[in-house]
Amino acid sequence: MLGTRNAMATVAVKDLNEAKGFYEGTLGLERTGEEGEEAVTYMAGDSTVLVYRSQYAGTNQATAVTWAVDDDLEAVVRGLKEKGVTFEAYDLPGVTREGDIHLAGGTKVAWFKDPDGNIHSLVSERE
Repeated sequence: MLGTRNAMATVAVKDLNEAKGFYEGTLGLERTGEEGEEAVTYMAGDSTVLVYRSQYAGTNQATAVTWAVDDDLEAVVRGLKEKGVTFEAYDLPGVTREGDIHLAGGTKVAWFKDPDGNIHSLVSERE
């Protein structure tokens, strides 16, 4: 029923103006033109990310958005660190770490949080 339909990531934030600074200034997303007092929508490749105001912002303890960055993972991590992003370190079974990048089987992953504590991940297939 939904297999041919587009989906979007939705991220709850407390302060929409602060979130705009992060999603636009730090992550480099561009608004789609759809914006209201309570939400703004961004393009991310061929996908969209809806950032909306919510009293429940930051309560999710799991990954909210995953970004497929292919072979650019190290460069993206460096670029975000230069903009002040701090990466998370997780001790997970069967996962090793090289600096900010976790190695899980054939996948490289780096996690970071937005100002509300929403978890984002950068994913690349390992060479």
